[in-house]
Amino acid sequence: MFVCVSTECFPELPLSEAMERLSELEFTAVELDVHEEGGHLRPGLVAADPDAAIAQCSDLQRLRPVAVSFSSPETPELYDRFEASCRLAKALGVVTMVVDSSELGTPFNGEIERLRQFVKIANGFGSLVGVKTASGRMTQDAETTASLCRNVPGLGVTLDPSHFIYGHKKPASWEPILKYVCHVHLRDTKPDAFQVRIGQGNIEYGKLVTQLQRFNYNRALCAHMPPIEAASQPGELRKMRLLLESLL
Repeated sequence: MFVCVSTECFPELPLSEAMERLSELEFTAVELDVHEEGGHLRPGLVAADPDAAIAQCSDLQRLRPVAVSFSSPETPELYDRFEASCRLAKALGVVTMVVDSSELGTPFNGEIERLRQFVKIANGFGSLVGVKTASGRMTQDAETTASLCRNVPGLGVTLDPSHFIYGHKKPASWEPILKYVCHVHLRDTKPDAFQVRIGQGNIEYGKLVTQLQRFNYNRALCAHMPPIEAASQPGELRKMRLLLESLL
């Protein structure tokens, strides 16, 4: 396992400046966000001008890209945009593609077909799709997420433990999906607050690392922490990096 950080931790900065700040904080690996809403790289623009997207990633401040987080509206261009993002990932040497699941209420079979299409496209570029666990989406429940993985060969999971803690009186179990985990998003969380300062929440980082080690997990633990009010973002990110490195 190794520590990485998401460019979403500095959403207000241009990509080049975000990379510079993350490098100054001594991170060595990074997840790039390719999001239509508020992303440093936008799927529509990546698809329209792939060379420009690659050029935009030409100076990563010595951070090694290890994942691409993709998010785009459900439009007819969705799969073309995902394919373009996979092509960008391949150019950067990235294997892991993080995607959202559909919102709750989506027919199960429809979601299976959607995720199968993502996996099929990603396979063509040597990429691995990790569907992200999230409240309000089909992956908010570990058993349902595991069922999706069983029905979509090759599908992995991006585990975000915060969604199993926030809004729950006691943490929900993510045990059923541990064997499918290919990426991890981390911050600190309490039942009544999705993100709090590091050390003030209920995430048991050491226990999580031990759980992942049982399944020989050897991929990233990604700090995925948008700024929170009245807290130093560089200070919080530094604490997270040091905490995670102390466990590895």
